[in-house]
Amino acid sequence: LVDPSVSFFGIDNAKDMLTKAREKVTQAGIKRNIDFALADLHQGLLIENASVITMLLTLQFVRPLYRGHIIRNLYNSLNAGGCVILVEKLTCEYSVLNRLFIEYYYNYKRRKGYSDMEITQKREALENVLIPYRFEENTELLKSAGFSYVEEFFRWYNFCGIIAIK
Repeated sequence: LVDPSVSFFGIDNAKDMLTKAREKVTQAGIKRNIDFALADLHQGLLIENASVITMLLTLQFVRPLYRGHIIRNLYNSLNAGGCVILVEKLTCEYSVLNRLFIEYYYNYKRRKGYSDMEITQKREALENVLIPYRFEENTELLKSAGFSYVEEFFRWYNFCGIIAIK
């Protein structure tokens, strides 16, 4: 049971995504107050009194030049003992593993009903837009921002969940 005094706040830089998020909250019958804001993380957004911040498949779309700045802002937004939970697509040190993980992931998508054309179109749409880091690069990014503890809590092929505690 979630404490009713806990508030939730969603941020996106796309109006359509916020509309979709509001619709999903309504469809799910969630009664608690959830605020949504149209904002760009590149603009130095600070969140007040945050205990947990999630970035799910987000940082990989931020240009590497800006990632450190965004992670530092997240760190500064957290209360002492707060955490950031990241889920990211990764690249591996060894290209043979990268190729295998991508092949396995595409096979998974095929089993879920995606056509080869859809898989190809998605790959092409993400080319040069999605720039994954290696796990070690993400860890270094978080530690250099000041996080005391950084740990992988989930791994599936080239997708990873990371928790970082202030």
